[in-house]
This record gives sequence, structure tokens and C-alpha cells, in this order.
Amino acid sequence: MELRHLRYFLAVAECQSVRLASERLHVTQPAISRQIQDLEGELGFLLFERSPRGLKLTTAGHGYRQDVRRIMVSLEHATKAAKALACGSTGLIRLGYVENAGWDGLLPRTFKNFRAELPDVTMQLTTLNSPEQLLAIEAGTLDGGFIYQYGAVPPGLETLPLLDYDVVLAVPRSWGMDNGSRTNIDIIGMLGRPFVMFPRAIYPAYYDKLIEACQRLGLSLNIVNEANSEATILSLVCSGIGAAIVNAANLGRPPAQVQFFGLNDLSIPMPLVFAYSRESTNPVLQRFIPILRATLSDA
Repeated sequence: MELRHLRYFLAVAECQSVRLASERLHVTQPAISRQIQDLEGELGFLLFERSPRGLKLTTAGHGYRQDVRRIMVSLEHATKAAKALACGSTGLIRLGYVENAGWDGLLPRTFKNFRAELPDVTMQLTTLNSPEQLLAIEAGTLDGGFIYQYGAVPPGLETLPLLDYDVVLAVPRSWGMDNGSRTNIDIIGMLGRPFVMFPRAIYPAYYDKLIEACQRLGLSLNIVNEANSEATILSLVCSGIGAAIVNAANLGRPPAQVQFFGLNDLSIPMPLVFAYSRESTNPVLQRFIPILRATLSDA
């Protein structure tokens, strides 16, 4: 039994005429009659009563038409669903991002634009640091991620450059460093002050770059506490534990008990990029990237 047998049967059943079914399907009458006879032979019972006045469904034919119609509707739905998946208008995309990159600006706008254009796609967002995202993309548990890139990414990954951030100094308001009209200070002036930092294991490339830049200025950071995320680091700054050198992206959500200063003598460019596998077969990812590019160009 083939699909055309069922299509021809439904057409004849609905038209109650081989001639009318032939006109609807643009298939010759003999071909339709032959396929109906083949179908009846395979089923082992008659679907139509034949008379000079035309065709009439048998009792078995009536029941068979109802079931075949349901099958064809289900098949049509399955085809539409598969097409939607194939073109990326439905499905799932799993994205990672560094938390501070999502406070304002490009990422929220991109996610909003993506939702507006592809409302039937499920977007699964996870906050991870940059090395964790790269590992997840390699492992196939993320389709892409917004990371801060230092050095080459692993083989097989592509990156789309987005924004360049810098570092700023976060100090507790309780220290009384009223910035007033001052928006920038020299980091060297913080010599001897306690600092909060993240462990080197979190992001060795950035850690080493930051420490080396401070050492070139003659500043050896007095690290009194370590935390795994900048959100936690800033909470410790709020508590007066120490100052911290953090990503300027945190200016998008300034904690009430923290003052931020730009730095005259220290600059650590922090390039935000979108990383993804060049071997990805997820159609949704191929829809996401142009939306990201368009949002970036509109910024």
C-alpha cells in the first residue's frame, strides 16, 4: 500500500465519482480506477458499490474513509511540524552568557528581537563563565554562548565579535571615596588596600593578564578574599571586604553600596564575542545569528 492509494481513495469517496476525482487530482480515470482496485485487492474487501449511477461507499468503506482522513490530517500536521523544525521556526536553542553581559544593551535586545521573530522557538538561557561555556559548546550541551575572549578558542568553534568592554574599579561606599566630580582615578593609589578577586582557575588567561598589568605599574594586589563570580565579588565589595577590578559591563546594574571609578593607568580590554560550533546542525542557530548581527548593527 502506498500513500497515493489513500489519496485516490479519499478523492473518489468525497467526489463519489472517478471522473470528478480525476479532475481534482489531475490523474487519468483509468489510473485512479486501477489504484482503487489494487487497494481493495490488498485490503480484501470492497470499498465501493459500483452501479450505472456511479460509486457508493460500502459500510466498510465509510469506516475506512474516517480512519484514512484522520491519518492524512496527522500526516499533514507532521509534515508542517517537520518543515518548521527544518527551517528553524520552531525547535530549541540553548545559549550561555556571562551574567554581567546581560544587564543591559545588546543581549537583552537580541533576546527580545529573537522572541518577536521566532515566538515558537524555545530559548534556553544559562549563565556560565566563559571557559565553562566553551566546554559546553564543545560538548554539544550549548548551541552557542556570549563569552569574553582571550586568545584562540578551541578548534571547531567560530566567534562573532560584538563589543569591547574595559575594567573599572569597584570600591565600598563605606570607604568614603566620594567621587564627586571625579570619575577616574589611578589604580596605583590603591596600593596596600584589600582586594577581592576570583580564583585563577576560573579564567587563567584573564587572571594572568590582569595581574601582569598591575605588576607593570608596581601594584601587587592585596587579595584578601576570592569568589567565583563577579556578582559575588561585588556583594563582598558592598560588605566593605575590599575593592575589586571588574568588568565595566557591571555598570548596567550598579549595587547600591558600591562606587565605580574608571582607571587612568590600567586598561584590560574585554572583547565580548558570540561563540558557536561551525559544525552545528541546529537550524535555529542559523536563524539566531542573523538576528544577533542585525541587533548589533542597529545599536
